[in-house]
Amino acid sequence: MVRPFGRRWLVGVAALWLSVSLTLSGLAADVADGKALSKVLNAENAALGVKLKPVDQVDDLAYLRRVSVDLIGRIPTGEEIEEYLAWPAKERRDRVVNKLLDDPRFVDRWTTFFADMMRLRANTSGGAAALAYLHRSLKDEVGYDEIVRRFISANGKAGATPEVGFVLGDDADPMALAGVTAQTFMGLRIACAQCHDHPFDKWTREDFYGFAAYFGKVRRYEIEKPRVIFTREVEETAILWPPEGKAEMKDRKPMTPKFLVAMLEAKETPEYVARLTALRTAQEEARKAAIAKKAEGAAIDDLLLDAADKAVERAKNKKQVDAVTAEATADRRKIDTKADLYNQSVLRNELAALITNPKNRYFSMCVTNRLWAQLVGRGIVEPVDDLSDDNKASHPKTLDFLADEFVAGGYQIKPLVRMIVQSEAYQRGQAIGVEPTKQQELEAAFLAVPARRMLSEVLYDSIVVAGHLFDYKHPQGANTKTLRERIRVPAGAAAETGKPQNLLSGKADGGAMNQMAMAGGGMPGKKGYSLEKGIELNFDDVLKQADKEAKEEVMIEQMAVKSAEEVEAERMQMEGRAGRRMRYVEKIVERTIDDNPLFGSSFRMASPADPEHFVRVFGQTDRATLGEERDHNPSMRQALMMLNGKLTHEASRVGPMEPMHKLLTGEGKDLNAAVKLAYREILTREASAEEVDVGKAIIKEAATEIEGMADLRWVLLNSNEFRYLP
Repeated sequence: MVRPFGRRWLVGVAALWLSVSLTLSGLAADVADGKALSKVLNAENAALGVKLKPVDQVDDLAYLRRVSVDLIGRIPTGEEIEEYLAWPAKERRDRVVNKLLDDPRFVDRWTTFFADMMRLRANTSGGAAALAYLHRSLKDEVGYDEIVRRFISANGKAGATPEVGFVLGDDADPMALAGVTAQTFMGLRIACAQCHDHPFDKWTREDFYGFAAYFGKVRRYEIEKPRVIFTREVEETAILWPPEGKAEMKDRKPMTPKFLVAMLEAKETPEYVARLTALRTAQEEARKAAIAKKAEGAAIDDLLLDAADKAVERAKNKKQVDAVTAEATADRRKIDTKADLYNQSVLRNELAALITNPKNRYFSMCVTNRLWAQLVGRGIVEPVDDLSDDNKASHPKTLDFLADEFVAGGYQIKPLVRMIVQSEAYQRGQAIGVEPTKQQELEAAFLAVPARRMLSEVLYDSIVVAGHLFDYKHPQGANTKTLRERIRVPAGAAAETGKPQNLLSGKADGGAMNQMAMAGGGMPGKKGYSLEKGIELNFDDVLKQADKEAKEEVMIEQMAVKSAEEVEAERMQMEGRAGRRMRYVEKIVERTIDDNPLFGSSFRMASPADPEHFVRVFGQTDRATLGEERDHNPSMRQALMMLNGKLTHEASRVGPMEPMHKLLTGEGKDLNAAVKLAYREILTREASAEEVDVGKAIIKEAATEIEGMADLRWVLLNSNEFRYLP
């Protein structure tokens, strides 16, 4: 029997686990480095008969720009460039990789990668909490296998159980979840076998139904007042065989769950599995030792269980008053609310264990291939989510090596990323000035990197960094604007006495500027004034709310005990309110704002963004379609947004509070230094003598040096060099 307060017990265990995380962090397995990976790839190229000369590695500043964009989702700042160049040349690349892996933005950037892959959407039931859970898991360095297990198997209320957002993303539909799970986590495209045998692969319709049967007992439930959405397991499966229309209903039987692929067979335990086992044994021993020390001799599990038992007893005493009503309500709704919140799926737990089994090669190869493609620009298997028998890997030994090291290292993301970005393949330059056929051959052998445009979020944040827009660069009150707006107000006194509203704040760090700071300037709440602003999603606050909801475990029961008469009375009350219509009049009001832009990171915006937002225009998908990739092709809308958009405009302007300003005015005026600084901050490289001369000419053509530098920065931000990785 599952304890009614089981989730509270789990929260306590989770908190304890986090308290000993520092103890466990020193027990990470030794994972091969970039040199070992390069050795494997070079040997495989030799075995494949590749005789092409590789492209040289990029220079140090180009590497800094590339690895900063890939690991933390933005170009480096001027200060970071100076720090990097001050390090010994032989140590720079390794040191900057270690620094970037520890940067908080690493988690933000890679949350977006996995959210794209898993199609997590803030605008779906439980989607925001699922995004926040993913973010926290990456921050706490939870193994990828554990993250996937929880997403596949979780049950509970949307929000209160963050992991259930993955299942609710497809409305707990067994058929949809079968196709999504197989393709996302194993690279097996079985979705079209739902209706017929796969025309280009080995998957049959019966294979699909067998896999979908693992999800056959999960159901989505919704209670309207207040609105609560949750999943629960039922006794009967929704997956029957033969399919509907192929047999009469009486002849259709529950489908037996069947996994798609066989596990790796070996007479002896594979070396990478043995390393994983040794790692997790050591981690478990360290965890137990830390728990014993923290409990100071007391059995921590007993303490937690005792606390849970006492909480249950208190809840029982409180519920005795309404026991008769609660029993009648339970009969009426036919819902065991405790089971709804805490029952676990036997079948989905079994599926999660099979998918994440270290001997399931598809699981580890799928994610490592995706990561390789994200960083190098081309997958070892292309498309990255199609690991079929007819779509062979170009370098199977290299992919095996990556997958083995990933598993042996405890399914940790950071060591895998470190190994890839330290490899020769990652550090090579582009094949420029060669025949297209040879270029393709070089890229296919990973002897050159393909041209990669920044992800839309990276481009957004890089413009913000280049333009010093993460901080205020203008003094308070320097950019006041008066905007006229037509609004609707209630008729009567409010309409007669309506006054122009002054949104200027008397405080340097508050008021209107903070309202605009959420994601970038413009009139708060007015859609269309700026297509670059968005709603910021505070992951920590989302999870705090989830924890709060998880502790309010009697909420659904409290709703359920309402009688039919009470529900009807509430409905009539709501209709009565709706019937009292208020009369409105239109007024023109003026809003005075301090248009002092402060932009937040696009990686912290609720995603996917509005269709008209900058990041959507530049390729972010709505994450609704399985297997949809980001479109990096240029468009007229993109060009217009870069040429005329508020983000580029504000980034180009020179503010008195940024370093550039003193090089353009006063005694410290130095146009040569100003042009060089612009190239460093925007393109992460040194300007040539010719570029300095051209830059100075652009500055001098303007009415003032400040306006001229804005013109130069606008040109650099709109260049292909800025948008594409070196």
